[in-house]
Amino acid sequence: MEKPSLKERFLYWFDSRMSKGSLGLIRFLVLFSVLFVFLLCGILIAFGFQGDQSITGVLWDGFSTIINAWMPSAEDGTIGYLIIMALIALMGLLVTSVLIGIVTSAMEEKIMQLRRGNSAVLEKDHKIILGFFPGEYTLLQQLILAAGNNPAVIVIGSGLERDEIEQLIKDNVDVPKNVKIICRTIDIFDPASIEKLSVHTCRNILISPMDDQNTIKVLLAVSALISQTGSRTVRVSAITAKRENRFPPTIAKKHNVTTLQTNDTLAKIIAHSCTQTGLSQVFQEVFNFEGSELYNLSMPETAGLTFEDLIFRMDHAVPVGIYRNHTVMMNPDRAELIRDTDKIMVFAEEKHSAKLSDTYEKADLEGRILPVRPERDTKVLVFGYNETLATVLRELPENVQKVTIVNYSGPYRSGIEKICAERGMEPEFTEGHLRLESSLLEITRNAEHIIILTNHDDHADAADMDTIFLILNLRDIRSKYHLRYNITAEMRSEMNQHLIVSDDHTDYIVASNMSSLFLAQLSESPELITAFRELLSNDGNELYMKKAVHLNCIGEMTVAEIRQIVSAQGYIFLGYMNSDSRPVFNPGLHETIEIRRSDSFIVLGRN
Repeated sequence: MEKPSLKERFLYWFDSRMSKGSLGLIRFLVLFSVLFVFLLCGILIAFGFQGDQSITGVLWDGFSTIINAWMPSAEDGTIGYLIIMALIALMGLLVTSVLIGIVTSAMEEKIMQLRRGNSAVLEKDHKIILGFFPGEYTLLQQLILAAGNNPAVIVIGSGLERDEIEQLIKDNVDVPKNVKIICRTIDIFDPASIEKLSVHTCRNILISPMDDQNTIKVLLAVSALISQTGSRTVRVSAITAKRENRFPPTIAKKHNVTTLQTNDTLAKIIAHSCTQTGLSQVFQEVFNFEGSELYNLSMPETAGLTFEDLIFRMDHAVPVGIYRNHTVMMNPDRAELIRDTDKIMVFAEEKHSAKLSDTYEKADLEGRILPVRPERDTKVLVFGYNETLATVLRELPENVQKVTIVNYSGPYRSGIEKICAERGMEPEFTEGHLRLESSLLEITRNAEHIIILTNHDDHADAADMDTIFLILNLRDIRSKYHLRYNITAEMRSEMNQHLIVSDDHTDYIVASNMSSLFLAQLSESPELITAFRELLSNDGNELYMKKAVHLNCIGEMTVAEIRQIVSAQGYIFLGYMNSDSRPVFNPGLHETIEIRRSDSFIVLGRN
């Protein structure tokens, strides 16, 4: 191999110096200027053009000239002296121009770095959100609501530019004065970049809902950083869609990571909401920090009372369970005694609003507690297919008699038929053109409840637009031909839901919105995680919409009477929904309500 030439060596040396940034360029300019002055002053002295000046004086004039870029006058010396100094002055102009450019570029670069938010965060006890997506603001809004009137700091780390994030938040989120939001541009998959957010001093880290692969990558980066910094007290909360993508439990426990799988959870909400219009609003109320929510309260005055006493006497809140020895007992036996060390789990608008009435008048329940009449048999029509269809079918209410699945393309048709057989449902598979009115009318003519499942393999926007077109066509046919079906639609993006007008007969289960609600609850209420998981699992207590007429509650009644009648049938009364589909939660214990046959009760209980 040939040795590099002198030119190649010089170019390599020059490139190396240039790559060191502004300081490297300034050093090169200084070195070049000094050598240039020495060279030309050496020529001036060698040819005797300096006149009576000493060598020191000539060098001083040379350096003064290149710094000031001052052109000598005719009286300053000989012709040779003037020419040499003029060349030095011209070089001074070039050096000065280049130096100004270097300084200007360095200042612009620094300003851009400051605008990008690359500096380290020096906050303490703050919350960190990793990932930010335009149009998805529920998680941030929930954390702001959770703060209430208390001071709070929320740090957002994202690959977007800081000024872009700040502008989007300013335009879409109301941020109160007690909440400080700090934005930083980072690589959320790089532990060293995440460390700039002061992870070791934060309260908890929330990973914004995103696809499972990226969520796991961020979890791994955070776990690696926690291992390096030894921040064992930091809680990490994340949402994954598919059960098979859950974070390994042993690693999760080691790094204080809490995850929740949403696809099965959303499938359950879809299944229950399809025949119980408005139930999706109930789930949002329970998991929302706005309005009523779940609290664990220390109430020493309840010691010695039974849980039934609490149901009948508690005002401005509804008792739903007992928190004992770090375990939640939801909807316990009515004779369960409250202990001194117990906390009461309540559903209330404010944490300390729950009060006990001194006494209560037992309602006359004779003739009111009848066998609960079952809901009439009904049919469900399913459009679309994804991996949660099996969960939806397993979770459908017991009164669903027939399920029709449109354009099924899944590989396990026999498995679907088996699930339906186990549930006592008649399965039917049909084909049709979903953009053709005559075909869609033929499919939906006898429909009562329609479920639309989105394609999880498609991009969120494309999948949501297919869902939106189908909803619009179904609404048009329902209006044109006076049909009476309700629609429960799964959507992926909160932003896309706003593209379609709400409708009294349509429930939207938005994956990103519900995931953000779950995530906020995971971070803010870790002691309630067991309760939330029970509400979202296949076992234990669940939320239901029960027709008031089926619970034998019709006419003018007080809330105290309703609680006693509903409690005797194994449920806890949380609120009601009138014919206008507007849910009312937590009515006062002594409030009188006119219950119509079309009204529904919002209850908690076992099916």
